[in-house]
Amino acid sequence: MKRRKLGNSNLEVSTLGLGCMGMSFAYGPIADKQEMISLLRSAVDCGITFFDTAEVYGPFTNEELLGEALSPIRDQVVIATKFGFKLNPDGKPGWAGLDSRPEHIRQVAEASLKRLKVDAIDLFYQHRVDPDVPIEEVAGAVKDLILEGKVRHFGLSEAGVQTIRRAHAVQPVTAVQSEYSLWWRTPEQELLPTLEELGIGFVPYSPLGKGFLTGKINENTLFDSSDFRNTLPRFTPEARQANKALVDLLQKIAESKNATPAQIALAWLLARKPWIVPIPGTTKLERLVENIGAVDLVLTPDDQDEIECAASKITVQGDRYPEELMRMTGR
Repeated sequence: MKRRKLGNSNLEVSTLGLGCMGMSFAYGPIADKQEMISLLRSAVDCGITFFDTAEVYGPFTNEELLGEALSPIRDQVVIATKFGFKLNPDGKPGWAGLDSRPEHIRQVAEASLKRLKVDAIDLFYQHRVDPDVPIEEVAGAVKDLILEGKVRHFGLSEAGVQTIRRAHAVQPVTAVQSEYSLWWRTPEQELLPTLEELGIGFVPYSPLGKGFLTGKINENTLFDSSDFRNTLPRFTPEARQANKALVDLLQKIAESKNATPAQIALAWLLARKPWIVPIPGTTKLERLVENIGAVDLVLTPDDQDEIECAASKITVQGDRYPEELMRMTGR
């Protein structure tokens, strides 16, 4: 597995990471724990060193899963987790608001350290920007944790460029995580130029469009009642039918490269910038191996131009989130 550095930091990770949320949250029935432990260790065997989780995934169970699976091979992996949500008092999935007060950040860090079975959190993201807490206070709180050796790197998720600049002035931001793929390209407008200017790495989540860009989902696909894609405007049957044009494009390119649509979608992202590290998620070993195959797939400038030209003629239908969740992004 090739490796990349996240921006100007010294944090080096595998070119492709693994998003672990779906192993215990949001995508239907929870996967078998022992199977997921086996999958996580297989990922390490395949060369993946970068794993993404958060306290809210479960809540807590995803961090606990990674702690159990990866603690025996702690020296081989980089684990990113997140703070910033106020969790439901009854322990139910989801959240009850945002909370990035410095004292809460510290509480989350201490609890995450125990669940992950680590001495330090490699990369600690603010999960969503809290409008009630100045970002300077958030960055300062993480800076204190870094000085204490409990956190190694600071990250932001779905933050706006002015917030990133303000945070970076207090404590250098190693990575920003936001959704980015061929069907959500808004980060290209302001975010990517800002990250390049500041020397910050970019970690795209949902690089396969929450599964849609794999070509395995169509307008007739039925999701489990607990699958959060049922709530997404982009996943209505009408939107899926309209957005099939993008999958058809990926399929066409894939056939010419003896690859899969998912591999083309990931290779396209990897070709954008050398400091981009996508974190596709999966609960299946065969999909993990398929995704890893994208790392060695070379898209020539002509290939990229062809994709760009064809994609520019396709208008993706539907918002990526319901309105209340969209309001929590880009702040």
